[in-house]
Amino acid sequence: MKNITLSAEENLIEQARDIARARRTTLNQLFREWLADLAGSKDRERAVSQLLSRLDYVQSSGPFTRDHMNER
Repeated sequence: MKNITLSAEENLIEQARDIARARRTTLNQLFREWLADLAGSKDRERAVSQLLSRLDYVQSSGPFTRDHMNER
């Protein structure tokens, strides 16, 4: 595991530490989770894009009225 140094406003660091304490974890662990989420965002974007491409053939007959949407 590699170490890095970050800079942030003191009040933001304290707020983040409070959140970490409330979640019974460390600021370091919160950062690792955030970093993993950030790194995985491209994969999620790609998956959503692929899904939308597969569903491109779907055509709605909308726009729908409220009454039409509530018909049973």
